[in-house]
Amino acid sequence: MNRCEWANSNSLDTQYHDEEWGVPVHDDRLLFEMLILEGAQAGLSWTTILKKREGYRKAFDNFDAKVVSKYTEKKVEQLLTNPEIVRHKLKINATIVNAKCFLEIQKEHGSFDRYIWSFVDGKTITNKWDSMSDLPVSTPESEAMSKSLKKKGFKFVGPTICYAYMQAVGMVNDHTVSCFRYSEVKKLQG
Repeated sequence: MNRCEWANSNSLDTQYHDEEWGVPVHDDRLLFEMLILEGAQAGLSWTTILKKREGYRKAFDNFDAKVVSKYTEKKVEQLLTNPEIVRHKLKINATIVNAKCFLEIQKEHGSFDRYIWSFVDGKTITNKWDSMSDLPVSTPESEAMSKSLKKKGFKFVGPTICYAYMQAVGMVNDHTVSCFRYSEVKKLQG
Protein backbone atom coordinates (compact mmCIF):
# COMPACT_ATOMS: atom_id res chain seq x y z
CA MET A 1 0.00 0.00 0.00
CA ASN A 2 1.45 3.35 -1.04
CA ARG A 3 1.45 6.06 1.66
CA CYS A 4 2.94 9.49 2.14
CA GLU A 5 6.61 8.94 3.01
CA TRP A 6 6.40 10.36 6.54
CA ALA A 7 3.75 7.82 7.56
CA ASN A 8 5.96 4.75 7.24
CA SER A 9 8.31 5.28 10.18
CA ASN A 10 6.16 3.77 12.96
CA SER A 11 2.69 2.37 13.62
CA LEU A 12 1.49 5.52 15.41
CA ASP A 13 2.32 7.74 12.43
CA THR A 14 0.80 5.17 10.06
CA GLN A 15 -2.47 4.99 12.00
CA TYR A 16 -2.71 8.79 12.27
CA HIS A 17 -2.02 9.15 8.54
CA ASP A 18 -4.47 6.42 7.53
CA GLU A 19 -7.33 7.55 9.77
CA GLU A 20 -7.05 11.28 10.54
CA TRP A 21 -4.54 13.37 8.62
CA GLY A 22 -6.25 15.46 5.99
CA VAL A 23 -9.80 14.45 6.94
CA PRO A 24 -11.99 17.58 7.16
CA VAL A 25 -12.75 18.43 10.82
CA HIS A 26 -15.70 20.64 11.75
CA ASP A 27 -16.04 19.77 15.44
CA ASP A 28 -14.95 22.73 17.59
CA ARG A 29 -13.52 20.58 20.39
CA LEU A 30 -11.35 18.61 17.97
CA LEU A 31 -10.33 21.79 16.13
CA PHE A 32 -9.17 23.20 19.49
CA GLU A 33 -7.33 19.98 20.36
CA MET A 34 -5.46 19.97 17.07
CA LEU A 35 -4.55 23.66 17.36
CA ILE A 36 -3.04 23.03 20.80
CA LEU A 37 -1.22 19.88 19.70
CA GLU A 38 0.24 21.59 16.63
CA GLY A 39 1.54 24.39 18.86
CA ALA A 40 2.95 21.88 21.34
CA GLN A 41 4.79 20.19 18.48
CA ALA A 42 6.87 23.29 17.68
CA GLY A 43 10.51 22.19 17.75
CA LEU A 44 9.60 18.53 18.27
CA SER A 45 8.52 15.63 16.09
CA TRP A 46 4.85 14.93 15.46
CA THR A 47 5.50 11.36 16.66
CA THR A 48 6.42 12.77 20.08
CA ILE A 49 3.06 14.55 20.25
CA LEU A 50 1.12 11.50 19.05
CA LYS A 51 2.75 9.45 21.82
CA LYS A 52 1.61 12.03 24.37
CA ARG A 53 -1.83 12.70 22.87
CA GLU A 54 -3.80 10.67 25.42
CA GLY A 55 -1.77 12.29 28.20
CA TYR A 56 -2.70 15.69 26.77
CA ARG A 57 -6.37 14.76 26.69
CA LYS A 58 -6.24 13.75 30.37
CA ALA A 59 -4.10 16.69 31.47
CA PHE A 60 -6.16 19.30 29.61
CA ASP A 61 -9.67 18.05 30.48
CA ASN A 62 -10.23 16.54 27.02
CA PHE A 63 -9.55 19.98 25.53
CA ASP A 64 -12.67 21.53 26.98
CA ALA A 65 -11.83 25.18 26.27
CA LYS A 66 -14.20 26.46 28.98
CA VAL A 67 -12.37 24.43 31.63
CA VAL A 68 -8.87 25.12 30.26
CA SER A 69 -9.54 28.87 30.10
CA LYS A 70 -9.97 28.90 33.89
CA TYR A 71 -6.71 27.14 34.77
CA THR A 72 -4.81 28.80 37.61
CA GLU A 73 -1.10 29.19 38.26
CA LYS A 74 -1.40 26.19 40.62
CA LYS A 75 -2.72 24.10 37.72
CA VAL A 76 0.16 25.30 35.53
CA GLU A 77 2.66 24.18 38.21
CA GLN A 78 0.94 20.79 38.33
CA LEU A 79 1.09 20.47 34.53
CA LEU A 80 4.81 21.29 34.57
CA THR A 81 5.39 18.10 36.56
CA ASN A 82 3.27 15.90 34.27
CA PRO A 83 5.50 13.57 32.19
CA GLU A 84 2.56 12.71 29.90
CA ILE A 85 2.77 16.12 28.16
CA VAL A 86 5.50 18.42 26.88
CA ARG A 87 6.50 20.27 30.05
CA HIS A 88 7.17 23.66 28.54
CA LYS A 89 5.85 26.60 30.54
CA LEU A 90 5.33 28.91 27.54
CA LYS A 91 3.38 26.20 25.68
CA ILE A 92 1.26 25.37 28.74
CA ASN A 93 0.48 29.05 29.34
CA ALA A 94 -0.26 29.45 25.62
CA THR A 95 -2.85 26.67 25.88
CA ILE A 96 -4.72 28.64 28.55
CA VAL A 97 -4.48 31.91 26.59
CA ASN A 98 -5.58 30.11 23.43
CA ALA A 99 -8.58 28.59 25.22
CA LYS A 100 -9.75 32.09 26.19
CA CYS A 101 -9.23 33.39 22.64
CA PHE A 102 -10.98 30.31 21.22
CA LEU A 103 -14.06 31.03 23.36
CA GLU A 104 -14.07 34.65 22.16
CA ILE A 105 -14.04 33.51 18.54
CA GLN A 106 -16.91 31.11 19.25
CA LYS A 107 -18.88 34.01 20.71
CA GLU A 108 -18.04 36.32 17.83
CA HIS A 109 -18.57 33.86 14.95
CA GLY A 110 -21.01 31.33 16.38
CA SER A 111 -18.37 28.60 16.14
CA PHE A 112 -14.63 28.28 15.79
CA ASP A 113 -15.28 26.07 12.78
CA ARG A 114 -16.98 28.89 10.88
CA TYR A 115 -14.08 31.25 11.60
CA ILE A 116 -11.16 28.90 10.89
CA TRP A 117 -12.59 27.41 7.69
CA SER A 118 -13.16 30.94 6.32
CA PHE A 119 -9.45 31.01 5.45
CA VAL A 120 -10.16 28.43 2.72
CA ASP A 121 -13.66 29.69 1.88
CA GLY A 122 -15.17 26.69 3.68
CA LYS A 123 -13.70 24.18 1.20
CA THR A 124 -10.66 21.91 1.30
CA ILE A 125 -7.82 22.92 -0.99
CA THR A 126 -6.80 19.80 -2.88
CA ASN A 127 -3.16 19.90 -3.90
CA LYS A 128 -1.45 17.55 -6.32
CA TRP A 129 1.99 16.82 -4.91
CA ASP A 130 4.16 14.05 -6.34
CA SER A 131 6.56 14.02 -3.40
CA MET A 132 6.54 15.21 0.20
CA SER A 133 9.47 17.48 -0.71
CA ASP A 134 7.04 19.44 -2.93
CA LEU A 135 4.91 20.50 0.05
CA PRO A 136 5.28 24.11 1.20
CA VAL A 137 5.86 24.96 4.86
CA SER A 138 3.40 27.83 4.66
CA THR A 139 0.99 29.38 2.17
CA PRO A 140 -0.77 32.74 1.82
CA GLU A 141 -3.77 31.12 3.58
CA SER A 142 -1.70 29.92 6.55
CA GLU A 143 -0.03 33.33 6.74
CA ALA A 144 -3.42 35.06 6.81
CA MET A 145 -4.65 32.61 9.45
CA SER A 146 -1.54 33.16 11.57
CA LYS A 147 -1.85 36.94 11.34
CA SER A 148 -5.54 36.83 12.31
CA LEU A 149 -5.02 34.40 15.20
CA LYS A 150 -2.10 36.46 16.57
CA LYS A 151 -4.19 39.63 16.32
CA LYS A 152 -6.85 37.86 18.40
CA GLY A 153 -4.23 37.00 21.04
CA PHE A 154 -3.34 33.38 20.20
CA LYS A 155 0.18 32.05 20.88
CA PHE A 156 2.23 29.42 19.00
CA VAL A 157 0.34 30.05 15.77
CA GLY A 158 3.03 31.02 13.27
CA PRO A 159 2.43 30.42 9.54
CA THR A 160 4.23 27.05 9.58
CA ILE A 161 2.23 25.81 12.59
CA CYS A 162 -0.95 27.08 10.92
CA TYR A 163 -0.12 25.21 7.72
CA ALA A 164 0.52 21.98 9.62
CA TYR A 165 -2.82 22.59 11.35
CA MET A 166 -4.56 23.09 7.99
CA GLN A 167 -3.11 19.77 6.82
CA ALA A 168 -4.15 17.99 10.01
CA VAL A 169 -7.78 19.18 10.00
CA GLY A 170 -8.34 18.71 6.28
CA MET A 171 -8.35 22.33 5.20
CA VAL A 172 -5.78 21.16 2.66
CA ASN A 173 -5.38 17.68 1.19
CA ASP A 174 -1.62 17.28 1.09
CA HIS A 175 -1.49 13.53 0.64
CA THR A 176 0.77 12.83 -2.33
CA VAL A 177 -1.16 11.80 -5.42
CA SER A 178 0.32 8.29 -5.25
CA CYS A 179 -0.87 7.83 -1.64
CA PHE A 180 -3.93 5.63 -1.24
CA ARG A 181 -5.47 8.25 1.08
CA TYR A 182 -5.34 11.02 -1.55
CA SER A 183 -8.50 9.92 -3.36
CA GLU A 184 -10.17 8.66 -0.16
CA VAL A 185 -9.78 12.05 1.53
CA LYS A 186 -10.87 13.80 -1.67
CA LYS A 187 -14.20 11.89 -1.46
CA LEU A 188 -14.67 13.02 2.17
CA GLN A 189 -14.45 16.66 1.07
CA GLY A 190 -17.89 16.38 -0.49
